[in-house]
Amino acid sequence: MVFEAITCLALNIYFEARNQPTKGQIAVSQVVMNRVESPDYPDDVCEVVYQGPSRPSWKGTGEMIPVRHKCQFSWYCDGKSDNPKDLEAYEKARMLSWGVYSGTMDDLVDGALWYHADYVTPGWAQSKRPTASYGNHIFYTWMME
Repeated sequence: MVFEAITCLALNIYFEARNQPTKGQIAVSQVVMNRVESPDYPDDVCEVVYQGPSRPSWKGTGEMIPVRHKCQFSWYCDGKSDNPKDLEAYEKARMLSWGVYSGTMDDLVDGALWYHADYVTPGWAQSKRPTASYGNHIFYTWMME
């Protein structure tokens, strides 16, 4: 169970943030863990990472596959391979995942549940409060009342 959670966190770091500074990679993983703790998201790391609608594969094998471009984390449903090619970057992601999963790292995102790259402007961002920025990712939490 722990190994699976670490693997899911590491894959998410790798595909979402391997080109970001270390703090940005940690922050992406902390969003996943914050979602695990939130009643609005699944309470399992892999379920959070792989959250999104699925459909039967065109191969007719009964396998369910993610609906393209409809996942919480874009890499999972972009139609590309989910196997890391840069093994050094993946190993770094695995090490960071252990620290985040175990709770030994400071909260860099102030409880953020969302983030996006700074070169896009999603409509949902207007209703959220920015908490941090690392590399080209901006992190958000609920708007304070």
